[in-house]
Amino acid sequence: MTNTHRSLQSRDVPHSSNTIWHNATVTRERREKLNGHRSILVWFTGLSGSGKSTLAHTVEEQLHQRECRTIVLDGDNVRYGLCGDLGFSDVDRVENIRRIGEVCNLFLEAGNIVLTAFISPFKKDRQQVKKLVNEENFIQVYCKCAVEVCEKRDVKGHYKRAREGKIKNFTGISAPYEEPDADLVIETDTVPLAESADLVVELLQKRGILD
Repeated sequence: MTNTHRSLQSRDVPHSSNTIWHNATVTRERREKLNGHRSILVWFTGLSGSGKSTLAHTVEEQLHQRECRTIVLDGDNVRYGLCGDLGFSDVDRVENIRRIGEVCNLFLEAGNIVLTAFISPFKKDRQQVKKLVNEENFIQVYCKCAVEVCEKRDVKGHYKRAREGKIKNFTGISAPYEEPDADLVIETDTVPLAESADLVVELLQKRGILD
């Protein structure tokens, strides 16, 4: 077992009682070899409206055309099912990120390139995921965008309701966003979408994820 491809069982995490880990003969390394690329987690973070989801899906389209195995995990979509029982309290936010991290680990073991789009405003939560999946499996992309631009893009009306006090603890308005020390910072209010996606793909190439 290498540091880069450590198995899920090696992590010191809580697990259900009366369970025994089953070691599969088809390993992550074998899946990656079959796929023709390494697996990695690309964590897009930024304010609501900063373009995280749009960029993640645009990158996925480029990777799909290269015949890469990919999956996009979007904040709203995850809360429809996996985290549908959670609210937005501090405790629920922590659990939301923990579940997402565990799902990301499963996709990494499957040999996929995982692209996530979550506001994840706090450094401690992002660090939690980084620790959970292991540092060398984690690339953080900060979609940096002025809040004024995010508001103009807001088709859901969240910012308007937050300004009116109808949504409490809204990131960027009534709750803070802690800027990350990201592997890649893209100013999505000025850099075109296609160019932004190219920057992410270029980073994956530099990291040896892609040929």
